[in-house]
Amino acid sequence: MLLVILLIPILLIVIVIAMYNGLVRLRVQCDNAWSDIDVQLKRRYDLVPNLVETVKGYAGHEKGTLEAVVQARNSAMTAQGPAAKADAENMLTGALRQVFALAEAYPQLRAVESFTQLQNTLTQLEDTIQNARRYYNAVVRDLNTKIQVFPSNIIAGMFNFKAREFFEVSAPAEREAPKVSFGAPTA
Repeated sequence: MLLVILLIPILLIVIVIAMYNGLVRLRVQCDNAWSDIDVQLKRRYDLVPNLVETVKGYAGHEKGTLEAVVQARNSAMTAQGPAAKADAENMLTGALRQVFALAEAYPQLRAVESFTQLQNTLTQLEDTIQNARRYYNAVVRDLNTKIQVFPSNIIAGMFNFKAREFFEVSAPAEREAPKVSFGAPTA
């Protein structure tokens, strides 16, 4: 009987430690996943000035469109937190769509190799960002679930673990990478 009385507190301490370590592990994974997104977004931001300069050389009078891209890029770079970053990214994606739409109006721009390389690189980055976003959201889901379910919610409350924000795209049309067809128009 004495052995059982001694084992119960030890077992409870082990359970608390295991739950705490699980929460810490998920929090670190969230931080790591967000860092991965941040790296990919930085690569995307670094491409935008090159894209704007390339387009400016062939469609310089489209100043409003190019300024909108630069402004959206700057907003995205300064946005803090997943929700604000997602909103800013949505604006940037919309602005980039307008730039790629210019290529339809300027055939000489479509023929420029640097423009097509930038567009291909951006499309690849969009895929990478989408994968990183998916992983981040999965880890956030796991952490938020663990914070809310019993009995780990007690440990989470005791040690001040907070739910994380998802990195979500708000509109279905914005869930797709910008696509531009350089082929002949279809009717």
